[in-house]
Amino acid sequence: MSSLLNLSESAFLALHGMVVLAKAAPEKVRIKALASELKASEAHLAKVFQRLQKSGLVKSTRGPAGGYSLITAPEEISFLDIYEAVESKVNMKTCPFGKLDCMYDSCIFDSSISGLSQNIYSTFANLKLSDYL
Repeated sequence: MSSLLNLSESAFLALHGMVVLAKAAPEKVRIKALASELKASEAHLAKVFQRLQKSGLVKSTRGPAGGYSLITAPEEISFLDIYEAVESKVNMKTCPFGKLDCMYDSCIFDSSISGLSQNIYSTFANLKLSDYL
């Protein structure tokens, strides 16, 4: 079945994993436990969380009591923050279909699709982790 909003596996894992961390706060959560809960590959999830750590959304603590935890409060972290941490900054000036070249001089869908893209962008910017606690 097809979907209009098709997130990458990395974005899916990042969004869901961050909700799990927010619910567990202030406790730390190990990648193994996250992978089990999300039914995901530990290796893939570890790479996703390295990107989240690099972007400053989570911190990693080593040792027997270690794991990942949020750096800031869930109400300060938007879904857009998480998405952009693992995918890259969203450029609203690019083709919403991901095409580099268009067969038309000017996009025939420009106004309608750009508006839809802006709505999705705004929704992701306004959704906070705290909305899912």
